[in-house]
Parts: sequence; structure tokens; C-alpha cells
Amino acid sequence: MTADRPGLRGNPWAALTVLSLGLFMTLLDVTIVNIAIPQLLDSLQASLDEALWVVNAYVLMLGVLLITAGRLGDLFGPRNVYVVGTALFTVASAACGLAQSPQQLIAARAVQGVGAALLTPQSLTIVLSLFPPERRGAAFAVNGITAGVASLAGPTLGGLIVTHWDWRGIFFVNLPVGVLAIALTLWLVPDLRPGRRHRLDVTGVLLATGALSLISFGLIEGQRYEWGQVWSFVSIPLLLAAGVVALALFALQQRGRQTGDREPLVPFALFRDRNYTLGNVIAGAMQLGMVGMFLPTTIYMQSVLGYDALTAGLFSAPLSLVAMVLAPFVGRAVDRVGGKWILLFGLTAFAAGMALYVLLAGVDSTGWTFMPAFVVAGVGMACIFTPLFAIAMANVPVQLGGAASGLLNTTRQVGSVIGGAAVGALLQQQLAGDLREQAAARAHELPERLRGPFVDGFRAAGSQGLEVGAGQTGGGLRLPADAPVDVARTVARVAADVFHHGFTAAMRSSLLLPIAVLTLAALACLAIRQARPGGPAPAAAARERAEPAAATRAP
Repeated sequence: MTADRPGLRGNPWAALTVLSLGLFMTLLDVTIVNIAIPQLLDSLQASLDEALWVVNAYVLMLGVLLITAGRLGDLFGPRNVYVVGTALFTVASAACGLAQSPQQLIAARAVQGVGAALLTPQSLTIVLSLFPPERRGAAFAVNGITAGVASLAGPTLGGLIVTHWDWRGIFFVNLPVGVLAIALTLWLVPDLRPGRRHRLDVTGVLLATGALSLISFGLIEGQRYEWGQVWSFVSIPLLLAAGVVALALFALQQRGRQTGDREPLVPFALFRDRNYTLGNVIAGAMQLGMVGMFLPTTIYMQSVLGYDALTAGLFSAPLSLVAMVLAPFVGRAVDRVGGKWILLFGLTAFAAGMALYVLLAGVDSTGWTFMPAFVVAGVGMACIFTPLFAIAMANVPVQLGGAASGLLNTTRQVGSVIGGAAVGALLQQQLAGDLREQAAARAHELPERLRGPFVDGFRAAGSQGLEVGAGQTGGGLRLPADAPVDVARTVARVAADVFHHGFTAAMRSSLLLPIAVLTLAALACLAIRQARPGGPAPAAAARERAEPAAATRAP
């Protein structure tokens, strides 16, 4: 629905541009945090599993609250909830920058996730109201460009800040963006309201939050506790099983709310549309693959190849730059020919780029080595977001826009949580084993009296919290204060070799999981029903004729 007031206020493109600021801020925060992980590990003396929680506390809260946030948008108006979410995100960013321990940072990141959850689904809801179906491909392309700019700016801007200032600056950079986004939103974005009021399903929120929290904790902390007992009778397998049970209870609880006026968090009616169902599956798989790639790659380029944050960011920039340049062309192509084959190509190209990266990665590689892989992956990324949203949301009536967009973004973020946790757990598991093997194979280079303690130090690393920041690669060996200088240098060199070879091998193995998931997602595209180019799918057109615009402007 377009605005009825003249000027910029209510202009669809002006509103979309402003809403893109919030998307830019949330995506920038993810990519900036990734590039700063090694420095953050050193500064706060954090372990790898704590670093995973710095990433996953954010996406976990974002994922489990998105559906609720969509309902809040329906209840109070998407613009108002967007403003509240942006304000909370901005304040939490300041708290992240002031954190003095890993625990404080993780808590502040969780609050950031709440703010991001409130603002994220509102953009899609407003786009559905402001743009007719035949123009949504171009509108979604703006989101693709925004994602590309944020992905490009994150590593480069984050690297610049970390290298020449401090990792805390990566959070403070959100403050001016957040304030500007709030001011422009109140000025330019219309206050749209749904045609009916909605209820919140508190029980569903608690079950979904508990399920994902238990599963994420089990995957992230599994290696630290050697996949056994955590405290008393509670074990990692028990936590994972409890998470699965809670997820099943959530599904049953949602099933019972599908009839009458008891509004579920997940309206099962949305899944009657094959494309929406496949869109959710593909969105989760896509996020799993992307998130699974970025964290190991960031640590590898800085802690193994020895690049500073800025250089590492510049070497990874071609991926985002290619995606950003191609995004508008992809948006126009989706409007003309539909998104099915473009999406299939994008997922395949991204998986191929990751596979090429795995083949090229080595201890002696350079940033230039990965340029072909990053370009191929960037072409793939450009061809994913726009067709995915266009396909998934094509048949969704405006009345269900909040629930549909919230659920789609939830699925994406659940994929991020599972991807970060699963790949992180696999990386820790592989790294613990590879470090032991490398230490045993290279211990002969040390004096005989040091070989046993050296190997034992790396053997114990898995249960003590793997530390992977620069300068934290020496295992558990502590030399006497009067140890000869040449012995200390030998130990440091051998320990670095152990870590470099061990981490490279572990990273290459762990990246096979996201590559496999992206490949399966590409195959799932074959089941998508191709919509008529230039307009909505027949089912959507029929619904729009039967149900005229439900979104109205608040008085």
C-alpha cells in the first residue's frame, strides 16, 4: 500500500532506504565481530567456546524472538517496533564496547540480539504493504545491496578499527548509525497498522527459546566437557536430548493452536504453499553454510597466516564486493524471469566457492590464493538473497506478512545458530584431535625432557577451552624462568607449527559440513514452483483479489 501524503514521508523507496539502515547495522555487527574475534580472544583472555558464544548469544536471541517480534509489529505497528528494536540494539552496542569480561560481552550480545529481533521482521512487513508484487524483486534487491555493503564494510571497517584503535570500537560504530536510523524512521516511514489485532503465544516463546538454548549450549560446550557430564547428573547428551524434546513439545503446542481464535506463533497455513515451505528450508540451510564458513576463515587468516585484522578484511572483501555489484542486476532478473533457477545457481556457486577455498587453504597460503574462491562465492551470494525472499514471500497475503516474515527470518537465524554451533563444535573436536597428532609428530624437535609435557599440554587443551588467539598457541607447557633462550625459541616455533598445521587441517574438515548443506539446499530448489514472471503466483493473485489491502495507516 502506498502512502497518501505527498513528499518523502510514506514514499516506498524513501521508507525502504531508511529501513535498510537497520538491516545494515545488524549485518555490519555480525561481520565486524567475526573479523575482531582473534583480538577479542586475546584482550579478554577468552577461549574458543566463549568466542562462539559471543557470536551465538546474538543469533540465538535473534532467532528465537523473531516470530514474537513479527506479532508485536502486527499489534503495535511495524514502524514503532522497529524504532524500539533499533534503540535497544544501539544501547546494547554501547554495553558491548564497555564489557570487561567474556561473560559481560556475551550478556550484552544477547541483548543486542533482542533488539535485532525486534527490528528485523518489520522491514519485510512494510515492504509487503508498500510495494505491489511485481515490484518486490527490485525492493528485495535493495536488501541484497545493503547486505553486500554491510558484508563488505564489516571486514574492512572492522579491520581498520581493530588495527588502528581497539576491538571495542567495532561496537561503538553502531551508535551514530542507530541514532540516525531512529530519527529518519520517525520522519519518513509511515505508521502502518494491520487490519486486525494479534495475541502473543508466551508458552510457545518459552518452549522455542528453551529448545534452541539447550541445543546450542550442548553443541558449543560439548568439546569443553568432552561430551560428558557438565554438573551433577546433567550431561551434554542429556541437554541435547532435552532440547530436542522441547522442540517436539513446541511443535505439538503449535499444532493445538491452529484452530479457532488461538493464534499460534507458527501458522501452519503458511506451509500449504510449497514455495514458502521450501524457502524456509533453503533459508536455514543457506545461513548454516554462510555462518559456518566465516568464523573458521577469520581465525585462520589472522592466527595461522598472520595477517592483521585490516589485511584479513581486505583479502575477504572481494566476496562481498562482487555480491554487492551484482545484486541490482539479480533483482531485475528475478522480476522478469522468476527466481527458481537463479537461486539454484547461487547456492551451487557459493558451495563451489567454499569447496575451492578448502582445496586452496594451506599453512603457506596467502590472501591472494583465495581470490578465485571468494569471487565465485560472491557471485553465488549475489544470486541467493533476492530470489529467496521473492520466492518465499510471493504467495503471502499482507495480513500474514508479520508472521510470515518473522518465521522466515527465524528459520534463517536458527540456521545461523545451528551452523555456528555445529561447525564450531566440529572445529573444536577436529582441532583437539589434530593438535594432539601434530604435537606428538613434532615433539622430537624438542629436548627429551620437554616432549612429554609438551604433548600433554596439547592433549589437555580440548577440555580446558581451546584458545586460538594470537600468542595463545603454546599448549599447556610452562618453561622454567631460567630456561635457555634457544630452548624457549624452539618450543615457541614448534608450538606455532603444531597450531598452524592443526588448525588448518581442522578448518578444512569442518567446512565440509556447510558445503554439503548448501549442496542439498541447491537440490531442493528443483522442487520450487516457478511463478509467472512479472507478477505474483496465481494463488497470491487470487488472494489479493479476494482480500483487499488489510494494512491501513494509523490515525
